[in-house]
Amino acid sequence: MRVGVHTSIAGGLANAAHRAHQIGCDAFQMFSANPRGWRVVEVPVAAFEAFREARAGFELAPVAVHANYLINLASADSIIRALSEAALRSEFERAVALGADYVVLHPGCAKNAERARACRTVVESLGRAVRGLKLNRLALLLENTAGQGTALGADLDELAEILAGASRVMPAGVCLDTAHLMAAGYPVHTPGGLAETVRRIDATVGLGNVRLIHANDSKTALGSHVDRHEHIGRGHIGRDGFRRIVRHPKLRRVPFICETPIDKPGDDRRNVRMMRSLAQINLARDR
Repeated sequence: MRVGVHTSIAGGLANAAHRAHQIGCDAFQMFSANPRGWRVVEVPVAAFEAFREARAGFELAPVAVHANYLINLASADSIIRALSEAALRSEFERAVALGADYVVLHPGCAKNAERARACRTVVESLGRAVRGLKLNRLALLLENTAGQGTALGADLDELAEILAGASRVMPAGVCLDTAHLMAAGYPVHTPGGLAETVRRIDATVGLGNVRLIHANDSKTALGSHVDRHEHIGRGHIGRDGFRRIVRHPKLRRVPFICETPIDKPGDDRRNVRMMRSLAQINLARDR
């Protein structure tokens, strides 16, 4: 099992790799710019080179870039959609420069649009965002959502529909979030619920397309449609639930990235250690 966390780029892009190594990660996720603003500060070429060198030196893989939260490719508002397409194109360009493996993207929100139409809009917007880009080995990962408001992708059938369209545009797969699955109504916290959810995943998006798992416990109950992450083992999924997830024969080889809270120093390391402990992986490397 490869496990990591979302690390900060404060002080420079390369710091994300250094922090991941210090925490004891095998893999990690990061932002490549401010995730809550449209304006992006130009990054010197040397910063990308320093990042690639650090990442390679620490043998961290895979590396995922989480896309800007403001991006909504499904928007019926042409201005928001144009801003979203430009922002996503910038995400792809920076991810290629970083040598990242994946860009993780929330599918978007339908708002007043009909959901099937909104799903088609996502694919059309993605096509414009990626047109003419050389992506090397970079792939897009669509993340399932908790289903708050009009968010797309909480239902696995809907996520599969968007994935099918996205795959015609560029290399694409799925990043599954455990807390989002729980909030969307998939009972991953019980033995039978996890087994059925894995069957549903395979029947919809396909297990082979699951390239990353966001390992997050949930502060909210099954079917809440509220996205609130909790430390591993302390939420409604619980230790037993995560033990089954990380040991599941069809999931355990997928890299896990924790997006858990940081309530006090060392929380990231503790969550990584908890994941390894539940998977019964030797913890000597973290001592």
